[in-house]
Amino acid sequence: MTSTYTGERRTHLEALAELLPDHGLVGRMIGGDDPVLWAWHPRTGRQTIIFATPTTGGWLFLWAPGGQGEADDLEAAAEKLKSTLSEG
Repeated sequence: MTSTYTGERRTHLEALAELLPDHGLVGRMIGGDDPVLWAWHPRTGRQTIIFATPTTGGWLFLWAPGGQGEADDLEAAAEKLKSTLSEG
């Protein structure tokens, strides 16, 4: 059975995943009942796992190394993620 928390987390991650191709990135939902988003940059080969977590101000995406973006601003989060995966 999926909790409300897991359902909300999946919804936020799926919304971000839908934008990735528009930013030159590829993504795949993984984790089953503990969803995370695996994202990679096809040109650089860099990849990361994105987590979604609730905060006092809403939901936040977190990824290594030290990246984060707000779930209520998906475009900005996707741009920050692209920047992280483009560096090298």
